[in-house]
Amino acid sequence: MNEPWINITECLRRELAEYGCLLRLFEDQQNFLFTRDANSVLRLSAEIEQQVRYLHESRRSREEMVATFAVTNGQPINATLRSLVPLFPAEVQPLLEALIGEVNVLIHRVRRTSRHNHTLLARTVDTHQQMLRTLQPDSFMQTYAPNGRAALTTTRSVPALQAAG
Repeated sequence: MNEPWINITECLRRELAEYGCLLRLFEDQQNFLFTRDANSVLRLSAEIEQQVRYLHESRRSREEMVATFAVTNGQPINATLRSLVPLFPAEVQPLLEALIGEVNVLIHRVRRTSRHNHTLLARTVDTHQQMLRTLQPDSFMQTYAPNGRAALTTTRSVPALQAAG
């Protein structure tokens, strides 16, 4: 039977790989945003959603392993892995600390890149809306939702731009 630390380190490695994959997708999305490749941004959105599902599954698996280890060692079921590190053999504690640290670094990088991409996407939508309002000012009206957010609605039933010929 495997030692509990082996299973937990494998879970941490899998989680690291999933975070790394998500970070790569966000970086790809950012590059497509900068090159204004809307189709690739849309395609990547679906891939990002799928990767987030993989990541949640990986994290859930690791949390289950840690909870089992905690209960087996007389600790609360919701104990953090970092608080349980002293219960592992001394020779594996540095490995666990390093893996935990790497996961936390990737979490922060993913969050920062995600926020940056969200800001880029929001600015892109705002820019396109401003351009459309400039081209056809009488075709759009700004309204407010009950929650106070502004929304842009169209007032025309015909397309703003039509191809001729």
